[in-house]
Amino acid sequence: MCIDSTTESRCVSVIKKFLGIAAIVLFMAAIVLFTVYPVIYTLLGSFKTNMELQAGGSFFPEKWMFSNYVKAFKEAQFIDYTWNSVVLSALTMVASVLTSSMAGFIIARYEFAGKKALVAAYLSVMFIALGPITLYPQYLLMNAVGLTGNLLGLALVLTGGQASNIFLVTGFIKSVPKELDESALMDGASHFRIYCSIMLPLIRPILGVVALFSFRLAWNDYITALVFSIPNPAIKPLTVAVVGLRYSANAAAEWHIMTAGAAIALIPILLVYIFTNRQFISGLTSGAVKG
Repeated sequence: MCIDSTTESRCVSVIKKFLGIAAIVLFMAAIVLFTVYPVIYTLLGSFKTNMELQAGGSFFPEKWMFSNYVKAFKEAQFIDYTWNSVVLSALTMVASVLTSSMAGFIIARYEFAGKKALVAAYLSVMFIALGPITLYPQYLLMNAVGLTGNLLGLALVLTGGQASNIFLVTGFIKSVPKELDESALMDGASHFRIYCSIMLPLIRPILGVVALFSFRLAWNDYITALVFSIPNPAIKPLTVAVVGLRYSANAAAEWHIMTAGAAIALIPILLVYIFTNRQFISGLTSGAVKG
């Protein structure tokens, strides 16, 4: 039996299209699995007993222990430490928006000595994870200016490590016509006036993205917050307090209580994302379209 060459090519095309769609579906399913599974496991594990959680048996709890949440809420002083996390995240968010918008405006609009070296340095921070290497110098610097043991110093440290935000803003500003700046200069506006009155309103979408990134970073940070809260444990954010739930007064590991605390700590940042996801996606897509 002979098969027409046109029919054969159509069959091959359909098969290739099907395989391509199947590969995309499998890839997306794998991403969803690896992203969602840890969250679901944490939520279900927070209702297990300590023995059941450490044994790693059934996926669902044999007995739903709602008391884990009550104990975690009391022992972690959630109201106090949640407030610390909110203040820390808000300070970091405001500082990141201000510094990223100013730096992005200068890099995108002006030429100055050492600009290429500065941009290269920022790029290196993005692609090389310095992490604990810079933690000790940062602590010494904050200690020298008297900002250890308070949330402001911790917020400044977290703000300084967000080089990617500057490049997000820089790319967005480059899509704004320079003629707007030139017209304002001809009308006698200062550079600062151009930044405040013209640029900030135009780049609000990307600033919303920067704000959300910064809030998430500060809320989820652990190691930096742990080190900087040593001189004053009262400023501990929620992430540090939750990890402390692992140990009871008898120094026995209580993973079920820590897991319940971690589940509670997820709620605020999830709510922030739920109510801001439209602005977040809009900021990224508008920057992509303009660029």
